Amino acid sequence: MSYTTDHSKKTIAILEGVGLNGYSQKVNRQFAADVYAGLTAKEKSLPSKYLYNKRGDEIFQQIMDMEEYYPTRAEYEIFEMHRHEMLKYFSQDSIPFRLIEFGAGDGTKTKVLLRHFLEQQADFSYVPIDISTNIIEELTTDLAEKMPDLKVQGIQDDYFRAIDRLKSSFNGQQVRNVVLFLGANIGNFSNSESITFLKEIATHLSPGDLLMTGFDLKKNPERILTAYFDKPGVTKAFKHNLLLRINEELKADFNIDNFQYFPIYDPMEGSIRSYLVSKKEQQVTISAIDEVVEFEAWEAIYMERSQKYSLNDIEGLAQHSGFSVMHHFYDSQKLFTDSLWQLD
Repeated sequence: MSYTTDHSKKTIAILEGVGLNGYSQKVNRQFAADVYAGLTAKEKSLPSKYLYNKRGDEIFQQIMDMEEYYPTRAEYEIFEMHRHEMLKYFSQDSIPFRLIEFGAGDGTKTKVLLRHFLEQQADFSYVPIDISTNIIEELTTDLAEKMPDLKVQGIQDDYFRAIDRLKSSFNGQQVRNVVLFLGANIGNFSNSESITFLKEIATHLSPGDLLMTGFDLKKNPERILTAYFDKPGVTKAFKHNLLLRINEELKADFNIDNFQYFPIYDPMEGSIRSYLVSKKEQQVTISAIDEVVEFEAWEAIYMERSQKYSLNDIEGLAQHSGFSVMHHFYDSQKLFTDSLWQLD
């Protein structure tokens, strides 16, 4: 039997709870299957969505507070500067709107809009969506305490399943859906993946519904790289945390000191890619899936990508996914844009 067939069969077996070495009731099967598939592939990788557990959420909050990491501050400034104009677009024709946010996080930036919309007595509700149960619970609890008049429904799920769960509620209601995909999260996808994702959103919206996406703009390559390679090593800790998560949840024995964090930026492609590189030849045992992963010296694990964009890139994405660009909102330095689109 070929390696490919064996590999696929074991991945399916893990998803079915078979071969989990006695841990079947305690293991997230999808996580286990994705880790197995990624670390036993010819070119090793780990899905970036698994960076966000409770500890990962906490570390990422530290990243967003760093001086080097400009995207969060730039987008926060955009919301402060343009919240009045955004409300005019969202509530045009006096239609009630539903603010649906993918990857809501702690909602720090979005709260700027929520407070303003409440002050203006806008007719709207808020639906934050995040992969992290911890984040959604904390956000909805915080909103209930600080904005008791806000209508909010938090959903813990990944983006695509959340879209499917919301699909039925989109139909038959006189409400404008306004989807927020902020924080440059679109940059984690390749161009083709972005178009597929945006088209998927479009299929569950109605003509006239809105999508506002955060895009990190192309700029001085040194500034971009510094944002992902901070001297204190907070970003390194964020990537290493995924190995620690595998240790805890899948009973592995990764030694994070044996893996070097290494990001690179390609200014022609406009993409920053991050890796964890094995410093030596080593073996890592993942007991829950009964697997020993072999690493050659200086072999890399691909962790994450972050795409940077020109305006032409952004407008091309809108055109190819069935939207029309309504407005680009910028920060004062034009480091970042929140681009507002309407479904044709």
